[in-house]
Amino acid sequence: MSNIGDPGHGHSPAAWTAVVIMLVAFALGTLFFWLDMPVLVWASVGLLVIGLVVGWAMSKAGYGAYGDKYTPKAH
Repeated sequence: MSNIGDPGHGHSPAAWTAVVIMLVAFALGTLFFWLDMPVLVWASVGLLVIGLVVGWAMSKAGYGAYGDKYTPKAH
């Protein structure tokens, strides 16, 4: 387990992948909203959900903070 100084979240391939996909989706959704393209805004919402699912799937596949396929860097 981790101690209070290192909660162990946000430093895994699963977390980074999910966050990058969701940030791209949010940025595109904002741009498409500004350009008044509602179909693409909803497509960005779909991409946001895909980012969530990809992060969850990678975590279940062992690439999460406590997964067996991920070894954190030593500090």
